Parts: sequence; structure tokens; C-alpha cells
Amino acid sequence: MRVVWLVVGVLALILIPFLLWEEFFNGLAARLMTEYRGAWWLPPAIAGLLAGDVFLPVPSSILSTASGVLLGFAAGAVTNTVGMTLGCWLGYRAGRMARGRSDASLEALWVRHGEWTLLLTRAVPVLAEAAVLFAGMTGMPMRRFLVLTTLANVGIGTLYAAVGAFAMEWNSFFGAFVGSLLVPALAQAMMRVQWRK
Repeated sequence: MRVVWLVVGVLALILIPFLLWEEFFNGLAARLMTEYRGAWWLPPAIAGLLAGDVFLPVPSSILSTASGVLLGFAAGAVTNTVGMTLGCWLGYRAGRMARGRSDASLEALWVRHGEWTLLLTRAVPVLAEAAVLFAGMTGMPMRRFLVLTTLANVGIGTLYAAVGAFAMEWNSFFGAFVGSLLVPALAQAMMRVQWRK
């Protein structure tokens, strides 16, 4: 029961300020869109930050949703996919460099569950980065790795961009923020269901 109250308390700390000051945040988002929408440097900056997420503490779900806000649905989806896929490749390469450090049990586990793990953790913070590193460490074939992660990134990147773009059409920064939190929560729930099977 204490865990339930803890979760409720944390959610309240996040959501109540947005409910109280939603008008302020909507105005801030509208001002950012007016000042920066269409800026040439936004897509490469967002994609670069998403690529660096594998090594840096980048709030990727919020950033991916912001790309839909600032770039619109189509450009946001492409930017998210490119940045996330580049980040996967960088993480995989880093894992390959540390390949001798994985053991036989990790490699056997990865052979059994690695593909599902890659797909289902793409939207889950920390686990997404760990999964791409493990893929490289266990010697997963690069072509297979890139196909799986790119397909997952297209889906996740498009979903985040849609949340951002459509939330701003409804003039709701709060909607964009909540959506950026719900996508990883849903992915984590799906991952738990698959692992139980």
C-alpha cells in the first residue's frame, strides 16, 4: 500500500503544477514555437541530442515530443527516427568495443530474448541504452540489429512526434507533457507482459 501512495505522491508532484500553471506553459510553448519554428538548426540539434542519449542524460521522451511541437508531425517523426537510430548505432559500436567483457550466460540470454528486448525497450529510459550496448557486446549481427532498432525507432519516433504536434494543435502543453510520460510507461508495461510469457 505504501508503494501505491508513493506513486500517487510522485504523480501529484509532477501533474499538479502543470494543472495549476497550464496557461503559463501553453504560452511558453506558443512563444517557443513562434520564435524557433522552422529554424534550420533545430532538426540536427534535436537529432544530435537524441543520438547522444545513449551516453548522456538527455530527457529523450520530452525531447522527442518537443520535436513534434517545434518541427511539426512529419519533420519531427523523421528527426526522431534519425536521431534515435544514430544513437542505437553508436551504442552498438561501443558495445562491440567491449565485446570481450560479456560472459556466456549473458550471450545465451541475449540469443533467447535479445530481439524482443531491443524492440520493447526502445521507449524505456535506461533500458533502451543498456539493450543496444548488450546487443553489441554479445555480437548480434549488425544488419539484424539495425533493421530491428530502425523499425522500432520509426514507430516510437512517429508516436512521440504525433503526441507533440497534436497536443499543440489542441493548444495543450500539458497534453504533450503527459503524452511524453505515457509512451515509456506503456512500453514498459508491454515489455513486462512479453517477459512474463
